[in-house]
Amino acid sequence: MITKTAMITICGRPNVGKSTLTNALVGEKIAIVSSKPQTTRNRISAVVNRGDTQFVLLDTPGFHKPRTRLDDYMAKVVRESVADVDAVMLVVEPIASVGPQERALIERIRQTGAPAVLVINKIDTVEKAELLAVMAAYGAAYPFAALVPISAKNGEGLTELMDELQTFAEPGPQLFPDDMISDMPEKQICAELVREKLLLCLDKEIPHGTAVEVTKFSERENGIIDMDVTIYCEKDSHKGIIIGKKGAMLKRIGALAREDIEAFMGTKVFLQTWVKVKENWRDSGALLRNFGYTEQ
Repeated sequence: MITKTAMITICGRPNVGKSTLTNALVGEKIAIVSSKPQTTRNRISAVVNRGDTQFVLLDTPGFHKPRTRLDDYMAKVVRESVADVDAVMLVVEPIASVGPQERALIERIRQTGAPAVLVINKIDTVEKAELLAVMAAYGAAYPFAALVPISAKNGEGLTELMDELQTFAEPGPQLFPDDMISDMPEKQICAELVREKLLLCLDKEIPHGTAVEVTKFSERENGIIDMDVTIYCEKDSHKGIIIGKKGAMLKRIGALAREDIEAFMGTKVFLQTWVKVKENWRDSGALLRNFGYTEQ
């Protein structure tokens, strides 16, 4: 019986493992992950039920200096997501100095007055003794309610983290049904899974200049799903690279995406992909709205 709720924002600079942490806490993959920065573009609400408490975790884009209107949108998502929540998790790497992006986020947290937990991720990559210097640096920068070392990759420290987050829960009604793990529509999650494979298979700036739209999503009587997906890129030369020689790259992207989509949907999926060019879409307000990058 859910009698308490806690809305928690997860923030940090790109590539610190926010989405990996979100997936680990939920127990299922709802946020795409990549070794490339700026993977997450929208705020993702993940739902975790633990005992009598429902946690709503807001996974946000990596906080970075904007270069395009899409970047501006992503930065605004982060700034606004830090306000009006029960607590904020600032996720950092185990480095014994506070970087400029972390200082900017700490200042935003200070402005909102939200209680904050420092989450030191990737502790599996350093000696435990090194964490003392990291804790000292961040402890001097801000009065965090708790400092929790974790490894989102192998699950170390996650129970302790959830115990800390429990302290921010407030009495309140259940916000999401028991079987709901995210407020993202299925079509959006499927589009994100395709974009994850673009990040995996393509290099340099090309995957960051892509957007994915599910243009057909229909279910047959036998449960099989027919899905059409359009991949948008910014240049004709990028289109050729995405498609690849004799369509080999697009076929690889589609096969990898279909495997994850079938695992997520729990049924067989017939996936068809197309590639179209939309020049400078990351600086077009109309196209950003069309691709789902709208005001929160």
